[in-house]
Amino acid sequence: MSDIEHRTGEQAGGAAAATASVPEDVLIILPVRNTVVFPGAVVPLTIGRKVSLAAAEEASRSGRPIGLLMQRDPTIDEPQGSDLHAVGTIARIVRYFTARDGTQHVVCQGERRFRTLDYIAGMPFLAARFDLVTEQALEQTELEARLRILKERSLEAISLLPQAMPELAGVVNGIESPGQLADLVAGFLDIKPGEKQEILETVDLRRRLDRVIEHLNHQVEVMKLSRKLEEQTKEKIDERQREFYLREQLKAIRNELGEGEESGELDELRKAIAAAGMPEEAAQQATRELKRLERMPEESTEHSMIRSYLDWLIALPWAKLDAEAIDIARAREILDEDHFGLPKVKQRILEYLAVRKLNPEGRSPILCFVGPPGVGKTSLGQSIARALGLKFVRASLGGVHDEAEIRGHRRTYIGSLPGNVMQQLRKAGTRNPVFMLDEMDKLGASLHGDPSSALLEVLDPEQNGSFRDNYLGVPFDLSKVFFLGTANVLDAIPGPLRDRMEIIELPGYTQEEKLEIARRYLVQRQRRANGLAEAQVQVDDAALQLIISRYTREAGVRNLEREIGAVLRNAAVRITEGRSETVHISADGIAEVLGAPRFEPEVALRTATAGVATGLAWTPVGGDILFVEATAVHGKGGLILTGQLGEVMKESAQAAVTLVKARADSLGLGDYRFDEHELHIHVPAGAIPKDGPSAGVALFTALASLLTGRKVRSDVAMTGEISLRGLVLPVGGIKEKALAALRAGIHTVLLPARNRKDLEEIPDSARSQLEFVWLETVDDALRQALE
Repeated sequence: MSDIEHRTGEQAGGAAAATASVPEDVLIILPVRNTVVFPGAVVPLTIGRKVSLAAAEEASRSGRPIGLLMQRDPTIDEPQGSDLHAVGTIARIVRYFTARDGTQHVVCQGERRFRTLDYIAGMPFLAARFDLVTEQALEQTELEARLRILKERSLEAISLLPQAMPELAGVVNGIESPGQLADLVAGFLDIKPGEKQEILETVDLRRRLDRVIEHLNHQVEVMKLSRKLEEQTKEKIDERQREFYLREQLKAIRNELGEGEESGELDELRKAIAAAGMPEEAAQQATRELKRLERMPEESTEHSMIRSYLDWLIALPWAKLDAEAIDIARAREILDEDHFGLPKVKQRILEYLAVRKLNPEGRSPILCFVGPPGVGKTSLGQSIARALGLKFVRASLGGVHDEAEIRGHRRTYIGSLPGNVMQQLRKAGTRNPVFMLDEMDKLGASLHGDPSSALLEVLDPEQNGSFRDNYLGVPFDLSKVFFLGTANVLDAIPGPLRDRMEIIELPGYTQEEKLEIARRYLVQRQRRANGLAEAQVQVDDAALQLIISRYTREAGVRNLEREIGAVLRNAAVRITEGRSETVHISADGIAEVLGAPRFEPEVALRTATAGVATGLAWTPVGGDILFVEATAVHGKGGLILTGQLGEVMKESAQAAVTLVKARADSLGLGDYRFDEHELHIHVPAGAIPKDGPSAGVALFTALASLLTGRKVRSDVAMTGEISLRGLVLPVGGIKEKALAALRAGIHTVLLPARNRKDLEEIPDSARSQLEFVWLETVDDALRQALE
């Protein structure tokens, strides 16, 4: 007796009522999810939906066949006819039973294919009129050939099964019907339900056989490859099992000794070493140190040293490379967005990026930005990293005087660490960051070695592919790192180190450029820093111009940003106190916030007296002007020099005095008694050391002005070294000196004629505002400078 007979009379009565309304040409439909039943297959199905329960009960009670159709979308809980495939299998319910957990199950045997025509409404289950699908007849030779191939491949697949059943091979051999064998094999194939449905819907027997053979061939090849891999790894597994047993025994011994937790940590270290992607030499070193750690008591001092060493090896980005996204147009936008001006510097960076894009494996030069503080050297490096899509790291070399800061400390004492290079690479987490070596001109040698010499290997593209840190003791590839350098003074960088880099000089900014930078960047940045909205505070250009000219005197914009911050903080106080909702900062209100101007216009400082000349000087923070004052008093013909002058500048002053005496007749000083007068030369700002030969022209001009009584023009500044023959010799720092003259309100600059080649370095905006006069001799200087 079947389990369905145990149902209540009420259920049986409901099913009987439904049967009376089902015509004979209508098939009861049972929708199934992700299951395709082929003719001849016996398949168990679990039933849970009401419509499916009603269909199964009716078919089981009346002994009628049932149509199995797969849903197009298995997530639909109450499918309609349109949600089901049109082709399915007519099946007989072999058994219908209820499991112990209350779920309903049926076992169905497929018989024939059918196709639905239209669905009947008003039933407690799905029911449809249908047509039987008949197979198309084929030539006997085609069927025999395909049947033979299908049998051979089926038997081969059965032999590759891990637990092959001999009865299954006998069943396959006993089937002589091509369609029956195709349906049997298709039911066992490990393919998607949708692909099985396609096979079920294929009426053409030849196409169906070809499709089943194609899927079966794929399954056989996969099983062959799996068998081959299994055989290849069997020996390795046996060896690992032996190692596993030994480690388990060792673990048990350590557990008895109370060292079980350490074993777990060692396993984690072993996995981390394998996953770190180290090169062979580093991996072997890490494995050796791990074996030493296994044999070493945890309370040992060396235990912590080895553990730290392994942590460093694991943490380094041995195999991690970020993808470079070099887009020259985008890089140009980023450079223009982050920095105003600097056209030559930006062009050189774009050239560098273009070459790197065309030849990624080439040896690129290492760029070094040289310029006064505050001109944007470090931020240029950040912009390059943003343009490349790479991480940016920075190591400050200012004050570093120990070689170990670069190469690392040897592992001979507690607390040793790798050098700054490896520390920053670990921080970056990638092997190709943009790495900026800041303040390279401030390295210093000591008893602990010369760090600049240690940098020679780091910055040499031919050697840094195998850089060896003293702490790590294994080579690390630095060839993919994008190194940049910065410095204020080029001469302070040792020659061999300077030779490994391409120098890019950043000049100071003109007042117009500073105004534009303040308007575009500094005001906005200080607004954000002080929590102010753009609508709350507005700063006039006239106010910015006043801060630039009267409260700051620098080549960069660092102090300018500080002064703008002070002005905006004052506005923030007024807004938070409720005195004003919005603040408009004009030039008239600057003195109230910043106090009296710190710098007066240089023209106003120049006294209209003879004996005062304006010179141009170069300093590590940019160009500057200096005044040379000369006077004569009765005495014994000596020379007094004050203003903290260096030896070279003192010699220039002595040469200027000698040259004036030698040219006394041409200057109209034939009756001047030098032996009865003492000449005193003073350079103001006496607290600042001054040196160099470039003030020679200014010294000579000041003395000539004093002795002839002719004043020096107030809008003229000069630079150049002099010789005893009266020649004007070339000097350095022309670009910085020209910008300093422009900041001071100078209109005419006297330069050595042999410095004419340096004119191209001066920004176009400065060249258009200055008049340059080229000097061959000191006579040319006197004609231009004296009134």
